Amino acid sequence: MYTQNELFFPHHLIRSLRNLRGPEWANLVDRIVQLPETHEETLAFMLLMVRLNGCTVCETDSYRAMRGCKACAEQMLRRFKGEDAELLAMYDDALNTIQDYVRDAPDMGIITP
Repeated sequence: MYTQNELFFPHHLIRSLRNLRGPEWANLVDRIVQLPETHEETLAFMLLMVRLNGCTVCETDSYRAMRGCKACAEQMLRRFKGEDAELLAMYDDALNTIQDYVRDAPDMGIITP
């Protein structure tokens, strides 16, 4: 009855989001999928998706959870009213959050450039 859901936005779904927005978004996804899962930019992308999708309040028995993370993320990106530039600014904010975290907890195994 239930799909297999992740606790937060799963890394393996990033590639599937490539063609849902414009070229700026596609370029970001192309860059991220080449990086390891523990790279700060990958984690920032996943944090962006958690924030946009509302993953922290998703309940296992909700309609959204039953449809799965991929369907939820795709729907959110299709319905997003802003421009790609706004999404990229939100990604930059998420990257700053990850970088701040790394400065405070440098031994977490997060890959930085």
